[in-house]
Amino acid sequence: MAGREGWTGLVGDRANVLIIPATVAGQPVAALVDTGAQYSVVDRRLVQRLGLGNGFDIPLLAYGVGGGAQVGKGVTVDVAAAGARFDNLRAAILDLGPLASDDGLATPLILGQDVLGESDLWLDLPGRRLALAPPGASPPWRDLAATPVLREGRALAAEISVEGAVTTALIDTGSSALLAVSRSAAGMLGLLDGRETRRGSSLVLGGTVRSELVRARTVTFGDALFRNATVAIYDDVAGRALPQGLIGMPAFRGRRAVLRLGAGELWLSQAVDVDLS
Repeated sequence: MAGREGWTGLVGDRANVLIIPATVAGQPVAALVDTGAQYSVVDRRLVQRLGLGNGFDIPLLAYGVGGGAQVGKGVTVDVAAAGARFDNLRAAILDLGPLASDDGLATPLILGQDVLGESDLWLDLPGRRLALAPPGASPPWRDLAATPVLREGRALAAEISVEGAVTTALIDTGSSALLAVSRSAAGMLGLLDGRETRRGSSLVLGGTVRSELVRARTVTFGDALFRNATVAIYDDVAGRALPQGLIGMPAFRGRRAVLRLGAGELWLSQAVDVDLS
């Protein structure tokens, strides 16, 4: 259960995602706040280090966008972060690979949609801080406006346009790209038209996945217009129903926001045009 809201500063600027201090079973760790993760996850090595046992069987098959799969076990653990406590949280035990390693994100804890559905996520990116507040609590800002979103299970999704072509993408605070799309979606958006590409890579569950990076003249998310934006393209995976696109943290650049996964709402401060060239 979420407790009283309290601001927590973001840790560093690694990968341009939401990393905050937290505790697992009373031990301090860094946590990745990830609206794209269906479940909260504790890295297998952290479970072993804390002596939390071998876990219990849960019906979980976890995938990253790279296509790799892991069969998870579960652990019941007390977690505290950003002014909230989640006692007896049933989290998945997975090998997070570079997401948890010191030469990657160094985040052995992922706070996913199960936790974020119990709290409102307040983002103050100009102040580099966030809070997990009780659902429906009033944030300290009066300049927020509702942004249309859709429900995709427990996640939020929104329309996003690329050079006038529109697709729907999941809002994923664990993604460091303004927009990442599948190859099939990239084709529908006109991004596979022979324009220059370069190689990219992303940290995902259990490893690293390669992508192609292309430049889009305009990307529009809500009332925000991004010019000369880089879009990441990841491969489709046969037999897997992957999101057509992911809207990542750069889409919230310089803004304040309230994400209410439980209520299916997104509130944003006023945007300005951003030139990313």
